[in-house]
Amino acid sequence: MSLAIADPTEIAPSPAALRPDGTPRSYTVRTLGCQMNVHDSERLSGSLEAAGYVAAEDADAADVVVINTCAVRENAAKKLYGSLGTLAGVKRQREGMQIAVGGCLAQKDQGEIVAKAPWVDVVFGTHNMGSLPVLLERARHNAEAQIEILESLEVFPSTLPTKRDSASSGWVSISVGCNNTCTFCIVPSLRGKEKDRRPGDILAEVRALVDDGAIEVTLLGQNVNTYGVEFGDRQAFGKLLRAMGEIEGLERVRFTSPHPAAFTDDVIAAMAETPNAMPQLHMPLQSGSDAVLKAMRRSYRSKRFLGILDAVRARIPHAAITTDIIVGFPGETEEDFQETLRVVEASRFSSAFTFQYSIRPGTPAAEMPDQLPKAVVQERYERLLALQERISHEENLAQIGRTLEVLVAVGEGKKDAATRRLSGRAEDNRLVHFALPEGAEEPRPGDVVTVEVTSAAPHFLIADSAVAATPRYAVRRTRAGDAWDRRQAESCGVPAPAAASGSAPRVVSLGLPALRTR
Repeated sequence: MSLAIADPTEIAPSPAALRPDGTPRSYTVRTLGCQMNVHDSERLSGSLEAAGYVAAEDADAADVVVINTCAVRENAAKKLYGSLGTLAGVKRQREGMQIAVGGCLAQKDQGEIVAKAPWVDVVFGTHNMGSLPVLLERARHNAEAQIEILESLEVFPSTLPTKRDSASSGWVSISVGCNNTCTFCIVPSLRGKEKDRRPGDILAEVRALVDDGAIEVTLLGQNVNTYGVEFGDRQAFGKLLRAMGEIEGLERVRFTSPHPAAFTDDVIAAMAETPNAMPQLHMPLQSGSDAVLKAMRRSYRSKRFLGILDAVRARIPHAAITTDIIVGFPGETEEDFQETLRVVEASRFSSAFTFQYSIRPGTPAAEMPDQLPKAVVQERYERLLALQERISHEENLAQIGRTLEVLVAVGEGKKDAATRRLSGRAEDNRLVHFALPEGAEEPRPGDVVTVEVTSAAPHFLIADSAVAATPRYAVRRTRAGDAWDRRQAESCGVPAPAAASGSAPRVVSLGLPALRTR
């Protein structure tokens, strides 16, 4: 694979980043939607900090509020305009406050956002995220809203500066856009045709993340397994996975999302044969009915889908497979829905993201006849949910007695303080809540603990083996834990503990730094 890399995008300091007294203005970024939006929000944060802004210690008191929007689901628009309504009152009481709206819904609604919420200062789309600091400056100077929506990609988002939320894990975009024409999906019209990054760019970014302390990386794309179509290599994604296995210090590699129609045996082989490729797969089903799949323009059928799962499990027996399912697509009959239930039962998903179909203006499905009544969709949705809850619970119960390595995380367990447990993700991405031995020092976020599963619920595993009659518990301190220590020290203004790895201090990094010297 070529190791040539693209030049990073430089963000100039902005006069708008300073208050009248010369202190930096603060910002917060609110993210609505998918993992791609989480990745984009890290780029927005990095771009603002490169321009001179600082992250708000209190998000409610930020000088600049950026909302990174989603357009896939109907309630995304409701969330946006609900948030903007609340912010209107805040802005009236806070001189100099600015509000910016970006992402997919901004690309779709454009000037309609300012028409509905005239107190918004900036609207920008999916193709020009790096313009945010300039647009904020222009809005402040001109004292009027700035709307800038481009129809094609300005710069690849991964060349922008980034500020990562996690010390241990990172998102790496391998492509943007999508060449599929699913009738329910508005993403291709908002993010454009697929654009693939060069392999060297991706590997350089992953190595930079590892140098910064990350031990887990998730590769992102609207359809990751068509990666390479733009430069004529249909096996490029499998090759990329194998290249990930050669990066020293990278312990966990994940990816999302593939498309069943383009999922090939070489990718399955790469997953099975690459040591740091995790035993986890997100494979969107959408419907188990061949008739509905045809109406959706999903170019596979249920038999092909189930065959993929069989092939994956033959090579990776303990793989946890998750999915997306839409209930109530136009024209879906009870017989169609029964087919979905049949395929779900056969698939044994560890979990599923289930959605009630909602009309998205601008999509072919919005114009289809036989839109289903809300009551019918709701009733089917509840039946599907009950089935998947049962399967998820059964699959999790089957994990009891297994020994797992869990990457300790921040904020995964809402009840950790009350239950005296910590939380993290197993290699198959299952959420695990685990107990600590009496009097033991807490592992740091980014460290890895070895525990045994003792009980299970539909959405998580419990591992109380540390306090069992025969304890089973071990901690491995990692470079990611060292990186977390450094972040804590920087935020408190105190020296960081010595790191065994000798890693450099964390900074806001450019997305594509030069390759390190070996």
